[in-house]
Amino acid sequence: MAKRKESGIEVVASMPWPAGIVLGLIGYFAVRYGVGWYFGAMNNPYLSGLGKLAASGIYAPLGWALLIGCWFAAFASFFGRARRRRLLDAQSGANSLRDMNWREFEMLTGEAFRRQGYAIVENGLGGADGGIDLILRKDGKTILVQCKQWRNQRVDVKVVREMFGVLVHEGADAMKIVALGDYTPDAQRFAQGKPIELVDGGALLATVKSVQATKAQIVRHMDRPVAFVAAIAASLFVIFEISVNTATMQMNPVIQPAYVPPTAILAPSRLLPRMAPIQSAPQTNYSQVPKTPEELRAWKRKNAEAMKILDGTTREFQ
Repeated sequence: MAKRKESGIEVVASMPWPAGIVLGLIGYFAVRYGVGWYFGAMNNPYLSGLGKLAASGIYAPLGWALLIGCWFAAFASFFGRARRRRLLDAQSGANSLRDMNWREFEMLTGEAFRRQGYAIVENGLGGADGGIDLILRKDGKTILVQCKQWRNQRVDVKVVREMFGVLVHEGADAMKIVALGDYTPDAQRFAQGKPIELVDGGALLATVKSVQATKAQIVRHMDRPVAFVAAIAASLFVIFEISVNTATMQMNPVIQPAYVPPTAILAPSRLLPRMAPIQSAPQTNYSQVPKTPEELRAWKRKNAEAMKILDGTTREFQ
């Protein structure tokens, strides 16, 4: 049966829950502020008007919807992580493995590998037979996992051959086939010499028992509910602070002073009245000042004659 197409919420829910929190914040700010900034910076008047509408908050409900959707997926991821821990810790033997459905079997297998230090991508939870159920990454290597919860049938060589084809097609480093039961002799012979590991029910149960007793069983700080609540509260605080600061800047825009070119400052203004030129004080010619008694007497005679001429001229005007 082919896998159905996963929705966006399911994709985010398959990630670690902190990724959902961060993606929600990025989506909210991109819709709430990014759209208005992007379109407002364009020269097209229609797009610029659209940017002004976005900056006014018309798309804020869409941003909140995206934020809540991502946070809902993050909560599903957090809840699923706790469910996987409880599922693995509750296993007591082969019968408990048989009582699970195929979805729980894949979750149990992924949690067992996660406690061994692998980074897990759950790829097959959207259908009963998706080809690749888990993708493991560790030390730079990629390992594909196929889970087979066949209660009354052994895994035959056809399945192993198909998985080898998938391994070659995907270019991964190795393949693990995890089965609830056992494998046929032909399947075991085909897997020899190839990067394919056949994990039967006994080996899986032994792995589950080993990781139950390790320190990986202890709940990490990121797996506690208080961590999830604190992340949500911190995100809301960031949204509130940025919203308040943005609203304050819009109400009190910073007015930049007009640019005045230096030439306009240095050039004289035409509106100012012209000032009369400043005349210098008359200078005394000290070379004509009498220095000897004879010259002083001659200078006095000239002055007396000049005064007589001046008096006569003045009477004519009276």
